[in-house]
Amino acid sequence: MIEVSVPGKLFIAGEYAVVEPGHPAVIVAVDQFITVTIAKTQGNGSIQSQQYSDLPIKWTRRKNQLVLDVRENPFHYILAAIHLTEKYAQEQGRTLAFYDLKVTSELDNSSGRKYGLGSSGAVTVATVKALDAFYGLGMDQMTVFKISALAHLEVQGNGSCGDIAASCYGGWIAFSTFDPGWVKTAQETLTMTELLQATWPQLMIQPLAAPKNLRLLIGWTGSPASTSDLVDQVHESKEHRQERYREFLADSRQCVEEMIQAFNQKNIPLIKEKIIENRGLLHRLTRITGVVIETPALKTMCDLATQYHGAAKSSGAGGGDCGIVITDQKTGILPLMSAWEKAEIIPLPLHVYHYPQS
Repeated sequence: MIEVSVPGKLFIAGEYAVVEPGHPAVIVAVDQFITVTIAKTQGNGSIQSQQYSDLPIKWTRRKNQLVLDVRENPFHYILAAIHLTEKYAQEQGRTLAFYDLKVTSELDNSSGRKYGLGSSGAVTVATVKALDAFYGLGMDQMTVFKISALAHLEVQGNGSCGDIAASCYGGWIAFSTFDPGWVKTAQETLTMTELLQATWPQLMIQPLAAPKNLRLLIGWTGSPASTSDLVDQVHESKEHRQERYREFLADSRQCVEEMIQAFNQKNIPLIKEKIIENRGLLHRLTRITGVVIETPALKTMCDLATQYHGAAKSSGAGGGDCGIVITDQKTGILPLMSAWEKAEIIPLPLHVYHYPQS
């Protein structure tokens, strides 16, 4: 039997802008995992997940028609990951086999509510890595990323794939996404192997070394958000406000590039300054689009952290889920933890996850 675990993620800075090719974000992998096991079988295979067996099917209305949102269903990502990995395996001369695939997740709480740790990205990466081991393909991190990203494009159609990069590489990373139009066009003419070996325009994945005394705190509001739906809303709103949206993109790029420099310089005060600046940029994006990113609960979480000398903002799509705080090891955190608990903000005991060095 093969068993593979991959970490979840949290966005530190650069949300929303990162869905545009070439606009950077800082992302971190955290020590909550999705695990995929594969065992060879005969005749028929199966896909099993205790966490997802009672998953509600989400739907919405568009022009008074009921529409199911497959992007919220992890089985679609698993199936896309299997299809694409096996397509690559066949090009590498492997004979396809039957297997039982089982998924276990720590990225949701016991009632199945999401923490916002990138479960759809992590389950995609875990599936690709498990099949890589099953078929003996010997993929490097970039190949795992690209196959997982193709699976996400197939199912989700939007998003940056930054969660996939964090699950593939671990630790702190600077990331900017690729040109999806180029990839989709290339898929029409290139084999899987050729596409995976090609340079994808604008794609950047750069490991970062965090300053030794940097401390990351995470608070959960208990209110899960749909990333794909919020990204849809921002995308629809930006069409009418192109000039202000372009200004937001330019300012986000500069802010995050300066934050990356601050990481490289081990400058915690400057990292904190850029976190606060990025929070302000997300407030501006709300004014541009009308999409609520920092909910009242997230605002409370961030404002309390500011009172106790932390630099805080929402993480990821916002609309609920988690917020992050950057502080340093000298700052006492117990008063903040007490204040959060009184405000019904749940501190999550997460740590940065680094893959073991091989």
